[in-house]
Amino acid sequence: MSEAATVPQSDTPKEEKGDGEPPEISTAWWTREDLCYRTGRLHLGRSDLETVAEKVGTPAYVIRAPRVLENAQRLTKALDAVGVRHRLYYAIKANRTPQLLSYLAAQRAIGADICSPAELLHALACGFEEEHISFTATSLAPSDLETISRFDRLNINLDSLSALQSFGERCPGRDIGIRINPDRGIGYGGNDMLQYSGVEATKFGIYIDRLPEAIDIARKHDLRITRVHFHAGSGYLDRELSQLSEVLAASREFLSRLSDVTEVNIGGGLGVPHKSDDKPLDLERWASTIADAFAGTGLTVAVEPGDYLVKDAGVLLTRVTYAERRREVEFLGLDAGFNLAMEPAFYGLPCEPVPVTQRNAPMVRYTVVGNVNEALDKWAENHAMPAPEPGDVVALINAGGYAAAMRSDHCMRGTAQEVLLLD
Repeated sequence: MSEAATVPQSDTPKEEKGDGEPPEISTAWWTREDLCYRTGRLHLGRSDLETVAEKVGTPAYVIRAPRVLENAQRLTKALDAVGVRHRLYYAIKANRTPQLLSYLAAQRAIGADICSPAELLHALACGFEEEHISFTATSLAPSDLETISRFDRLNINLDSLSALQSFGERCPGRDIGIRINPDRGIGYGGNDMLQYSGVEATKFGIYIDRLPEAIDIARKHDLRITRVHFHAGSGYLDRELSQLSEVLAASREFLSRLSDVTEVNIGGGLGVPHKSDDKPLDLERWASTIADAFAGTGLTVAVEPGDYLVKDAGVLLTRVTYAERRREVEFLGLDAGFNLAMEPAFYGLPCEPVPVTQRNAPMVRYTVVGNVNEALDKWAENHAMPAPEPGDVVALINAGGYAAAMRSDHCMRGTAQEVLLLD
């Protein structure tokens, strides 16, 4: 696993003429100003991704840092517009590349959301200040509690009665937060696997029927509960905003029983489009939903976006290894398997394959597969692309979040380059 390279920009090739002239600039659903074709070649920011692949090889994760910051600024602007006092924490489990974290820490515009002691030490090493870090973890071991108890400026949210009791014994008199379970879930397209609370009991947070016990434990150890935290699910878009409203409303019952709370942390879960029929999250509606839920409470609202900040800021560059018909199916092989971006296989969240160089070639519908010996190693099925040639570079878009951070070395196929773009 290599260190991430920092590439400010790469040269843009001159436009070809005559018979070799590339197709018109694509107007596909995923294109935007900083992710589009120029002279027939895909660019992320100012960088020509064909040139990046030629220089660093494939597979390669490429993420554009300014896009991450711009996404955070969009959230801030939306919350400011509706008068919500707020704090943003970036969920580093989405992408913990040190160079990216150091870039974000240097901007001082966003804190870090972490879920383990190792992530705490990693965030500190990358430049985040202790008081700008929010810690919410589950199934804490004694060694975990021993580590976090040493950090007295850390924003700690405890997600079980057991953790509350153990922390109180170690650190009586501290201000703490508790993670609650609102008993309502939310997730991309109603996907149950993306919901952290809902119909079935989950391991996350304290339910309303156990809240009196939590209050008693806190009182016993002179702990002051100043924050309430919850995270109901992931990947939600406009169609799920009514569910978000229900989750926020459910949290009010907890808040009504806790007199010292000054901050409510609504977790993350904001999604990005994955398919052509997905629409970007309407941030005005999202912010208004939050404002309506907490109007008149005087609370600061903390948000912990991960996917929303990084997912569409990154791609996974791969190369075509073969194209071959088997029965009635046209297969297209890539030199990257699902172990490098697990969400398509695990959660049905696509990373759409996109040719990096446009070709004047017939459109073919492929089943796009990787190089791992597992049947679930499929990037896309019945996916229309111009017929490529072996060695062509294909970008898997929406690979900025939960790709590099979740990769494994299954079949010893875990090696990939990492490139951070600064413009």
